[in-house]
Amino acid sequence: MRIVLVIAGVALIVYAAAGAVTDPDVAVGGVLLFLAGVLAVHDIVWMATVLAVGAAITRLVAARHQTVARATAISAATITFVAFPLVLGFGRSPGNPSVLPLPYGRNLALVLLGIAAVTVLIGWRGGREKLKGPAPGINDPRRGSAQEGTPDGGRRRHSWAGCQRRR
Repeated sequence: MRIVLVIAGVALIVYAAAGAVTDPDVAVGGVLLFLAGVLAVHDIVWMATVLAVGAAITRLVAARHQTVARATAISAATITFVAFPLVLGFGRSPGNPSVLPLPYGRNLALVLLGIAAVTVLIGWRGGREKLKGPAPGINDPRRGSAQEGTPDGGRRRHSWAGCQRRR
């Protein structure tokens, strides 16, 4: 399946590049400059922000909630980034009320509240499952442990290359 997706993605990129190069109205230099700018902003600003927030979540959020917290932060930031120009009203025309007619600020707040509600439900569900006991897994005493030869019977918590603190 992965190979099919890669081939489809490469085919779309080749199609778009061929269309941009053969279209007389497209300034290829301007497009390349724009793409370089987008790449720089993505790598310098967005990725640095994601890494910093991920590091903060690792330090401030309990280990069992870190995955959900990271997914929530990335989702909320991405949706806010995309919706922000609409919230600010860029492109709104006073002479044409049908351009950007919706209350985008309120709608963004509702979407972010929905994301927060789903996050709380997932966290609550995770806490409820914790009360029921562990799910059968590698270190489940009923199945034996992958680390049975260790002095503590395989119950040690290991960090993943230093990414998580031991609790």
